[in-house]
Amino acid sequence: MFDFFKKKKNDEEENSKKNLSDENNLEKSEENEKIQESGFEETIEENFENENSKQLQDDDTEEELGFFTKLSKGLSKTREQFSSKLKNLFTANVKIDDDLYDELEEILISADIGMKSTIEIVDQLKDEIKEKSVKNADEIFPLLKEIMEKKLDEKNLENKLNISKDKLTVILVIGVNGVGKTTTIGKLANNLKKDGYKVTLAAADTFRAAAIEQLDSWAKQSNTQMIAHKEGSDPSAVIFDAIQAAKANKSDVLICDTAGRLHNKKNLMNELEKINRTISTHANNANRENLLVLDATTGQNAISQLREFKNVCDITGLILTKLDGTAKGGVIFPLQVELEVPVKYIGVGEGINNLEKFDSKSFVEAMFE
Repeated sequence: MFDFFKKKKNDEEENSKKNLSDENNLEKSEENEKIQESGFEETIEENFENENSKQLQDDDTEEELGFFTKLSKGLSKTREQFSSKLKNLFTANVKIDDDLYDELEEILISADIGMKSTIEIVDQLKDEIKEKSVKNADEIFPLLKEIMEKKLDEKNLENKLNISKDKLTVILVIGVNGVGKTTTIGKLANNLKKDGYKVTLAAADTFRAAAIEQLDSWAKQSNTQMIAHKEGSDPSAVIFDAIQAAKANKSDVLICDTAGRLHNKKNLMNELEKINRTISTHANNANRENLLVLDATTGQNAISQLREFKNVCDITGLILTKLDGTAKGGVIFPLQVELEVPVKYIGVGEGINNLEKFDSKSFVEAMFE
């Protein structure tokens, strides 16, 4: 059985829907914790009507663009800072020496590739240059690209969702406030429906104002079934009903929205554990995915968030949002290579069609284009 949290000595039994409603509802203090989050706190109030209107603009045009074109466009800020600096560094008349390697390290680190990955990449590059007797700096560019492609794949992580047509897949989406969980779920549902899967959505973020309405708007756009209770309801009860509806509707995938939370808020993590127990009890044979949504524009904070959530949760994959809004797209390297959690999807634009399946080779190609 898939365990989302670390094993506890005392197992709790949950035998029926009645037990769900009998469990204590979250106290008002938990709601205050959600408002007073610190460290990774983001206190933004989303206006879902304006956001969705903007995201749907020119969607038909975006859909016509090829995968690499959209990826390249979405990574333009990273490429402008990264690739242009490399091309300036690797000019034909530049001497291959320690100064060149020092400058290269600075470029890699400035793209948030991380110190550990940067050192390993540069060391591998030095070995390649020596082995192939490279004399001109302008020959380094393709060598570096090849090394970085291999680096992203060196852990042999599975970047595809654990999803199939023969049984239900339950995707639990978590993250801190403001990373774009609900918007990402809408895009993911649209993406999966295009791949031929039948999708149900669970509006289990019952705390944030307008969260249910926002998800409902996305559900209507993709003609997807959504299960919701009133604001302030028990999220686990929403999940229970969504599981029953997904089974009755013969859905392939159930995607569960959740409220923003931090790893160090005990009550909120207990709430998430309760949701997990509900899924384990009432969808015990389902495929499971527990996706952490991270905002690429936060740079090193994204790395810290993953590290901390890994201490209390089994994270099966990442969705990295807002890559089009940052020049630090290299943050994928420490996330996937150093912390060994696969990136499943990346957000490269605001449109409904701008959530892309992650592919290491295509990603590095777009950085170097």
